[in-house]
Amino acid sequence: MTAGDVLTAVLLPLGALFTLIGTIGLVRFPTLLGRMHAAAKPDTVGLVLLLLGAACQLPDIRSAAPLALVALFQFVTVPVLAQTLGRVVYSRGETHAEHLVVDELAEALDRSGDADR
Repeated sequence: MTAGDVLTAVLLPLGALFTLIGTIGLVRFPTLLGRMHAAAKPDTVGLVLLLLGAACQLPDIRSAAPLALVALFQFVTVPVLAQTLGRVVYSRGETHAEHLVVDELAEALDRSGDADR
């Protein structure tokens, strides 16, 4: 058993666990914003751990380059998607104020509205 095998044996189940936790949060959280957070954060970490575990089984670093591109694409697109979806949900009024700890967007919109007057 090589060091790559040990790393793979640790990283693959850990990545699957993170993804499972994100899926449970997606089902269990009561609000759309909470579900969006549960879908974005742990699933991204889970995918990266899975990709690292898979990369440990590849013969050289050049073979792992496509996996690195997948991880990079995930890191670039998921935060943008979550931000866009959050703004759409907020602008449609589908969030409840009692579920927001701090409503920074409302404060920013109030400030920009005051500046226009």
